[in-house]
Amino acid sequence: MGDVGLFLSGAALFLNSFMLFGKADGKSVGYFNLFVGVLQVVIPFYLIVISDQQHWTIFNLASIFLFGLTYLFVGVTNVKGLHGSGLGYYSLWVSVIAILYAVVSFLKFYDTVGSLTWVAWAYLWFLFFLSGALNKKIDSYIGKVAFVQSWVTLTFPALLSMAGVWKTQAVSQAWTYVLIASFVYFIVCTIQLVLNSQKKEKRLKVQAAS
Repeated sequence: MGDVGLFLSGAALFLNSFMLFGKADGKSVGYFNLFVGVLQVVIPFYLIVISDQQHWTIFNLASIFLFGLTYLFVGVTNVKGLHGSGLGYYSLWVSVIAILYAVVSFLKFYDTVGSLTWVAWAYLWFLFFLSGALNKKIDSYIGKVAFVQSWVTLTFPALLSMAGVWKTQAVSQAWTYVLIASFVYFIVCTIQLVLNSQKKEKRLKVQAAS
């Protein structure tokens, strides 16, 4: 059941990326976020209730709430046309929690793929903080990050897990390289963003001087 939630999270993030590109209506995408958000709150409650109640089991299942509440927050913000500052500061909190999960995944469970995935999510949530709380005009850049992550951290891992091959050594090794390649792409996009921003500032200065 957790894999199904992960799969639908990939769909929600995929739609959110096109909303950030300005190609999908925010209100219609918001309703899908609400649908996925409700599932991502109900599912972990159910899984925790039927679990063995061990603290590490609950620790892992509780992470699903981070996604569920994010999608609910995005959905309500878009549907109601609310200011994004609340979502932005919530995203900052979640990004810190995600880093903690990354550290635990690496040091406790020796899960390199899981740790890199949490780092990727932490970065995306931090970008939502920059956009929503600090009003940085980087929606297109966030859309690129969200689009890639919708596939490499959610959709494909969920499909592979449902197929029963996610935890195999070959897939784990391959996915480590996939995630590293994603980080390289994000770095390239960041450099392009900075260079474009500098060019824009120079044009504005020239226009102001003339």
